[in-house]
Amino acid sequence: MHHATVTPDGDRIRWVELPGDEPSRVYVHGLGSTSPAYFTEVAVHPLLAGRRSLLVDLLGHGISDRPTDFDYTLESHADALAQALRAAGVADAELIAHSMGGSVAVVLAARHPQLVSRLVLVDANLDPLPRTPGAGGSSGIAAYSEREFVDRGWREVRDRVGPHWWSTMRLAGREALYRSAAHLVRGTVPTMRELLLDLPIPRTFLFPEADGPFRGADALTAAGVRVVPVPDCGHNIMLDNPEAFVRATAEALAGTCGQLNTGGLPARDGQRLVEEDDVVG
Repeated sequence: MHHATVTPDGDRIRWVELPGDEPSRVYVHGLGSTSPAYFTEVAVHPLLAGRRSLLVDLLGHGISDRPTDFDYTLESHADALAQALRAAGVADAELIAHSMGGSVAVVLAARHPQLVSRLVLVDANLDPLPRTPGAGGSSGIAAYSEREFVDRGWREVRDRVGPHWWSTMRLAGREALYRSAAHLVRGTVPTMRELLLDLPIPRTFLFPEADGPFRGADALTAAGVRVVPVPDCGHNIMLDNPEAFVRATAEALAGTCGQLNTGGLPARDGQRLVEEDDVVG
């Protein structure tokens, strides 16, 4: 386990590091998740192994500190991650980022371009979302006030998301979880989608094939973003169908063009690991 101080009060981001060649790869989790739990299996797969890999937990999540005086905007998450990467001696990294982590990665690449050479976004949030009472993901969390969520709402969310997601969500600070969700549904100005369109680096967007045509795919493709459907999975692509995820990611990082050979690979246990009634962050 490695760490770096990222706030004036001494709060630390921590990560698990796998040794290997440069340039580094940085894995970033989604809302209420943790990178070691979500990415270790795919990071050590033969198609992705051999590179220095940092499985980073964002501030407020996992093994990182959970300050209650941090605002947890996407911009603040990105700036804190940038400080951690600089402290780790990382530059021109390949970022593989899921859901809310993908939103943070887009903002990171826009604000700190020297740190990012390539993006693989895994069903990332690109647009603002409605606040939806009763939903299990960021939309449902953000439907509470912060005080409501900290006092009682977290229990209702725990019961809605189920034991799999809650096993990592419970590690997040409650204020951190709420503020991260609230800022995720609010989005950025310009939006994460608009920022992504303007980035001058190789970009790939992976999404579950079952979700159907990806909204705005034509504009993304026209801007040079590869939009890749992955079969037999839900929102947690790397957990539901790790073999297909690894192949798609390896080809994206290699810059391979054309149709990806991700078909015909069964999802783990034949099911998705969480219900996906919205993009959960």
